[in-house]
Amino acid sequence: MNRSFISRNPSVLWFLAILGLFTLGVTLLSEATGTGLISTSFVKTLGKTLCLCLVAIAMDVVWGYCGILSLGHFAFFGIGGYAIGMWLMYARTEVIVSASMANQVIPPSATEVSDAIASQIFGVVGASELPTIWSFAHSLPLQLMMVVLIPGLLALVFGWLAFRSRVTGVYLSILTQAMTLALSLYLFQNDSGLRGNNGLSGLQNIPGFESTPQSLVSMAFFWASALALAIGYLLFAFVTSGKMGSVIRAIRDNETRVRFLGYHVESYKLFVFTLTAIVAGIAGALYYPQAGIINPAEIAPIASIYLAVWVAIGGRGRLYGAVLGTVFVTLASSWFTGGGAPDINLGFYVVKWTDWWLVLLGLSFVAVTLLAPQGIGGLVDKLVRKKA
Repeated sequence: MNRSFISRNPSVLWFLAILGLFTLGVTLLSEATGTGLISTSFVKTLGKTLCLCLVAIAMDVVWGYCGILSLGHFAFFGIGGYAIGMWLMYARTEVIVSASMANQVIPPSATEVSDAIASQIFGVVGASELPTIWSFAHSLPLQLMMVVLIPGLLALVFGWLAFRSRVTGVYLSILTQAMTLALSLYLFQNDSGLRGNNGLSGLQNIPGFESTPQSLVSMAFFWASALALAIGYLLFAFVTSGKMGSVIRAIRDNETRVRFLGYHVESYKLFVFTLTAIVAGIAGALYYPQAGIINPAEIAPIASIYLAVWVAIGGRGRLYGAVLGTVFVTLASSWFTGGGAPDINLGFYVVKWTDWWLVLLGLSFVAVTLLAPQGIGGLVDKLVRKKA
C-alpha cells in the first residue's frame, strides 16, 4: 500500500509549522514591522542563519543520505554570493557614477559611463576595465540565472568526471577539497576579475531601495530566506522519500550491491550532487546581501569543513537534524565570539571565549561523535519515541 508524502515524512508539517511561527514571531518583534524588541542586526543574523540552514540541508542530503562527504559545497554557496554580488555592486556603482556625471555640460555616453563604473569598481586592484565575466553584471535576471547555472554546471562537470571514474570515499572528499582550495586561491588573485582579496563589498545597499530603511530591507531578506528554507526542505524531503530516497540511501550503505541490482549509480549520485550544489548557490545569493561583503576567504576549504561539522552535530540523515546543528553552532558562535559570553578568570589565566570558541566547537564535535553519534536529531528522535 502506497503511503502519502506526509505520512512518509511526518517531520515536514512540524518543521513548516515551527518555521512559520518563528518567522511570525520575528516579524512581530522586529524594528521594521513590530515592537522593536529584536534589533535589525539580530534580524540579519537570523536571516543569515536560515540561509546556512538551507545549505546544511543540502549537505545532509549529499552526505547523510547519499554518502558523499563533499568538502566543497560551501564553494557553491560562495559562487552564488559572488554571482548576485556582481549585480549589486555594478548597479549601485552605476547609480553613483550617473549622479556624479549628471551635471556635466555634455551628457556622458554609455561608453563613458561604463568606463567610469569599471574604474570605480576595479581601481582598488589597479584596473580600469570590466573583466569578461562581468558581461552580464548589468542585468539582474541574467545574474540570477548565473546563481543557478554556474554552481550547477561546475558540480555537473566535476561530478561527472569523478563519478564516472568511480572515485569514492576519502579520495572523493580530497578531490572536492582540492577543487575548493584551487577556486579560493584563484579568487585571491587580483586578475581573477573579482577584486582579489578585497572581494565585493557594500552588498547590503540594494539598488533602487536607497531610501528604504535597512530595518525593512533586512526583514524582506529574512522573509525570503525563510521561504527559501521552507521550499528547500520540501524539495529535499521529496527527493529523499519514495523509491528515489531508498536508492540514494542504498548507495550510501552498499554502492556495489546497488550497481549489481541494475541501477545506474553514477546518475543518482550526479543528480544529488548537482541539485544540492544549485540549492547551495541560491542560499549564498540570499546570504551575502545580508552579510554585506564576500571575499575569497568565504570559499576556503575550512568553511566546507565547518558545514560538515554542523551536519554531524545535528545528526546525519535527518533533514531537521542539519537545521538543529546549524542553528545551535551559528547562534552559539555569535554569542561566544560577539562578547555575549563573559570571560572566565581562573586566577592564573583568563579564558576569553573569542580565542577559545573554535576549541570548544572541536570538543563539541568530538563529544557528539563519541557520546551521541546520531547527533542532536537522534536525541530528539529518542524523546519523541519515549513520549509515544
